[in-house]
Amino acid sequence: MKEHQPIRRALISLSDKEGLEPLAEALVRHGAELVSTGGTAKRLRELGHEVRDVSDLTGFPEMMDGRVKTLHPKVHGAILGVRDNPDHVAAMEEHGIAPIDMVVVNLYPFEETVASGADRATIIENIDIGGPSMVRSAAKNHGDVAILTDPADYDAVIGELDGHGGLTLEFRRMLAAKAFALTASYDAAISGWFAFADQGEAYPERRSLAAVKASELRYGENPHQKAALYLPQAVVGGIARAEQVQGKELSYNNLNDADAAFDLLSEFRDGPPTVVIVKHANPCGVASGETLEEAWQSALACDSVSAFGGIVAVNRTLDGATARAITQIFTEVVVAPDADDDAKAAFAAKKNLRLLLTGPIPDPRRPGQTVKPIAGGLLYQDRDNAMVRREDLKVVTKREPTEQEVADCLFAWTVAKHVKSNAIVYAKDGATAGIGAGQMNRRDSARIAAIKAREAAETYGWDEPRTVGSAVASDAFFPFADGLLAAVDAGATAVIQPGGSIRDDEVIAAADEAGLAMLFTGMRHFRH
Repeated sequence: MKEHQPIRRALISLSDKEGLEPLAEALVRHGAELVSTGGTAKRLRELGHEVRDVSDLTGFPEMMDGRVKTLHPKVHGAILGVRDNPDHVAAMEEHGIAPIDMVVVNLYPFEETVASGADRATIIENIDIGGPSMVRSAAKNHGDVAILTDPADYDAVIGELDGHGGLTLEFRRMLAAKAFALTASYDAAISGWFAFADQGEAYPERRSLAAVKASELRYGENPHQKAALYLPQAVVGGIARAEQVQGKELSYNNLNDADAAFDLLSEFRDGPPTVVIVKHANPCGVASGETLEEAWQSALACDSVSAFGGIVAVNRTLDGATARAITQIFTEVVVAPDADDDAKAAFAAKKNLRLLLTGPIPDPRRPGQTVKPIAGGLLYQDRDNAMVRREDLKVVTKREPTEQEVADCLFAWTVAKHVKSNAIVYAKDGATAGIGAGQMNRRDSARIAAIKAREAAETYGWDEPRTVGSAVASDAFFPFADGLLAAVDAGATAVIQPGGSIRDDEVIAAADEAGLAMLFTGMRHFRH
């Protein structure tokens, strides 16, 4: 086997002909015969090259609307034949099969066809059969054949040919690995479409994830961990695909926290101007206001200590006044559907601050699934897209809540859905007053949130914490009255919780004794 194996014959069949001209010119310049099909053969002839049709090679015409053209022994035998195997060579000579040294293929655009909204028949016709078969044959026999599936590799191939007259085994191995990844991804997209879109199966017997690496990250959650960002195919929008206007490279933690902020922000997509501040995937301040700047100041006041180095997300086009206010503290990432020129100019002086523009904010009720790896497996579940409306609430105390208390309860409940369990959220007048997250018991979460509210009052010189007269939300039921009593001590006057504890009567009695109004949702929002 030569160190740099020459290419004497190349089979080219492309749906995407980008980069074909320089590649074909290099192959011909180095003595390769070109074999091709349909539109690719036509294009090569337009470029002035002599081309042998696959139908001439096989002795059979393309048939069945092009479904059958390369599925033939004179194609696959030419690709799969091992050059230093005497039996293979004898069989090729006996049947008049001339070897093919390179296959250049890209596949029918299945995912693009699905994304275009095409009908079922059109989607089925864009399932490539011959292409993947040739790709797999050439990749399997990479000891003798180069398989080229990515136009991004054309320049490297041309460089190898011009520099050495052929391709190394190491290079062909790399191409083969990419080729098998391509066919696996292609089949995953097809099987996913059949299961989810065509058959309506949310949890099929077998499932595969098709994703393309977008970038390698500086590191993972910690510097000793490697990390990369992958983009699932046929998915649009979201943090992973946001436009980064400025700032240094995003880290694993930046992306994770920005996604948490964006997910919570979607709950306020159709609401008034709203700002979300997230630190370590937990909200530390959320507020709505007449303007984004007003909402920012109110959200920041909830926990200005935690907001330092946090992620900020807004549900409106970011304006200059709000941007300048945000720059008064150190902020890692700002997420917005868009930003005006004044806002971009305000951030330009903060070279490390990342500004991500996401475009339209998604519907919080959108379907989908989340996945979490565990030792030896993967846990899939429906994303938590449930929402509670005013008419879903059940008053379980003697006192009815006021309309303002109901509004504050629903605001707190919406935020609590995105806080790590055990979650307690105090809210008043469209702003969080205190957030307690991730504790092993609900009482401690209630106390921590109240402590943060008292610290905010001291920082801003208020007469009392904003928890006084607030509503408090609990992501799951109060198993004992102690968590509720901690909220009473903080000054809450209304409570929203799922209910369902065997001690509900005890908790309701404690609320009645304290003069609270309590609402049951019948739904919990654990987030681990």
